[in-house]
Amino acid sequence: MNIGIIGCGYWGPNLVRNFNMLDDVRVVGISDLREERLKFISRLYPNIKTVTKDCNEILHHKEIDAIVIATPVSSHFSLGMEALEHGKHLLLEKPMTATSEQAEVLVEMANRKNLTLMVDHTFIYTGAVRKIKEIISSGELGDIYYFDSVRVNLGLFQHDINVIWDLAPHDVSIMDFLLSRPAKTVSAIGVAHFDNDIENIAYLSVGYDSHLIGHIHVNWLAPVKVRKTLICGSKKMIVYDDVEPSEKVKIYNKGVDYIKSREEVYNILVQYRTGDMMAPKIELTEALGLVSKEFVAAIAERRKPLTDGDSGYRVVRILEAANQSLRNGGKVVEL
Repeated sequence: MNIGIIGCGYWGPNLVRNFNMLDDVRVVGISDLREERLKFISRLYPNIKTVTKDCNEILHHKEIDAIVIATPVSSHFSLGMEALEHGKHLLLEKPMTATSEQAEVLVEMANRKNLTLMVDHTFIYTGAVRKIKEIISSGELGDIYYFDSVRVNLGLFQHDINVIWDLAPHDVSIMDFLLSRPAKTVSAIGVAHFDNDIENIAYLSVGYDSHLIGHIHVNWLAPVKVRKTLICGSKKMIVYDDVEPSEKVKIYNKGVDYIKSREEVYNILVQYRTGDMMAPKIELTEALGLVSKEFVAAIAERRKPLTDGDSGYRVVRILEAANQSLRNGGKVVEL
């Protein structure tokens, strides 16, 4: 299988490396607008035949079977449509598109052309998130009460997107994957502390059925790097700390029981449960390696990938609704 990659910035070299490591897969073409990035990749991988500033050479390349797009989100839709129209399978970096309408069009086009469309929600392929999914699916946590995530650091300020579109796709995609149910409402508040009117701190709240709530805090303006998620169930709770070098996932046998006394029906008693903490073994395989394997396998097996276009659409829909709420002072947006 021959792969072409458009966009060789921060993430592009990682994509080239991982696809080149797969059996029967070759990266035969790369494209970037910056000459220095092309020279850098060419030095690392001299066997890549087509190295160009013109992405059309990749999009129209007759030998290329699948295209990976790792460019700014504003260009995802136009480049993705061009790739699909030329019969290329497509892997898009997150977020999938700039609007949910664009995401829908790409999904429809891929289905019509019988092509694989996948989104690189990398965190879903990490050993930690896959282990959490396994625990939730087993019923060990019981009924899920909330998903609460913090992703903050003194980060790179973007000039074209706010902190929601930059950082929240990670947590929204994890939440969508782990909870496996449709979001019903979204609200968000945030602040732009500088003159560019681009929010650098934001809080998102996502409502689901059955009193389940998701909450995400993203921030470019923090003194420390925090990547922590709390998942509370009726039986047990999970703390997922991605910054932790070991024991990224901890399962706490703690919870709360509500007991109605027979004598006073209207009196609800709260009883706290405490127990042991267990840190399960986490697979250390590089997530992006599994992303590239999943993309190639989905194409070969003619099946939907784990993070398909529909999951990409759901993430974009929540981000879009959060932005809409942000512009309206935190007003709740129905999905």
